Amino acid sequence: MTTIRRSEFIALAAGAAGLGLAPRARAADYPTRPIELIVPASAGGGTDVLARAFAEAAKNHSPQPFITVNRPGASGAIGFAETLNARPDGYKVCVVFVELAILPFLNQIKFTADDFRMIAQLNADPAAIMVRTEAPWQTIEDFLAEAKRRPGGVTLGDSGVGSIWHLSGAAMAEKTGVRFLHVPYPGAAPGLTALLGGHVDAMCCGPGEANAFVQGGKMRALTVMADSRVPGFDTVPTLKERGVDLTIGTWRGLGVPRATPAPVVEVLGDIARKAAAEPGFKEALAKVNLGYSYADARTFDAHIAKDREFFRELAGRLQLG
Repeated sequence: MTTIRRSEFIALAAGAAGLGLAPRARAADYPTRPIELIVPASAGGGTDVLARAFAEAAKNHSPQPFITVNRPGASGAIGFAETLNARPDGYKVCVVFVELAILPFLNQIKFTADDFRMIAQLNADPAAIMVRTEAPWQTIEDFLAEAKRRPGGVTLGDSGVGSIWHLSGAAMAEKTGVRFLHVPYPGAAPGLTALLGGHVDAMCCGPGEANAFVQGGKMRALTVMADSRVPGFDTVPTLKERGVDLTIGTWRGLGVPRATPAPVVEVLGDIARKAAAEPGFKEALAKVNLGYSYADARTFDAHIAKDREFFRELAGRLQLG
């Protein structure tokens, strides 16, 4: 994968700020035009669903609309970089997710979460293992036993090299002593389509991302990698219940370039807090089994800092860097 250098993608933003082009003096008037909501993921996946639900809920609390713009690729790095390359004026907000705490340790990006100013966390979901309903494995034990019998012969898809679902599958393999054939896709949605078509044996993703297929009787979940069972997937056991001590998953929230003026960040934080509290937003997430998890910027920063250490150690053990 091509390395994306921090200097290449934030130089314009820094230069604009240095020249006085960032409209700091006009921050009190913000926003006066539509705000781009960058979605660093493909349409149809959990990140996309959350972004569109937020944009809809924000209509009641922002004088200007949030316009969702999908920028998939490189496990989120493309969308993250575009946001950092933008003028730090609050008119380009990014849906950030857990890969921002992972990719620096895989040497795939040269920027980090520190280059963003967080607005709020909106969601958290565990990893899950999905198979087609006609697959021969009825339990996670059956699936892992097959992988042990055929090292590298069972294919496991995910949303891309370095993605949280890639690391989740790799961590499960490490914990259970099995080896899968890793098959990356440019997002959860295309990966699930591939699973549905029989191109891979299983898919690691968020429960909510496969919800429509599960409800439609086309897929089933073998396990979730959470501390407790997930609402909407109450019959699906956790790995911990099966004796595998692994809890891993994603979070999603909003961020802007670090140089964004504080008054603009405050406005965005207020919009995010009110939009996240909207019953319609919570219902939209619950409808597709995406976990609602709001946190303000300070709490979100602390969560990210903790996860960065976890993923630094995991990436080192798995030798993914």
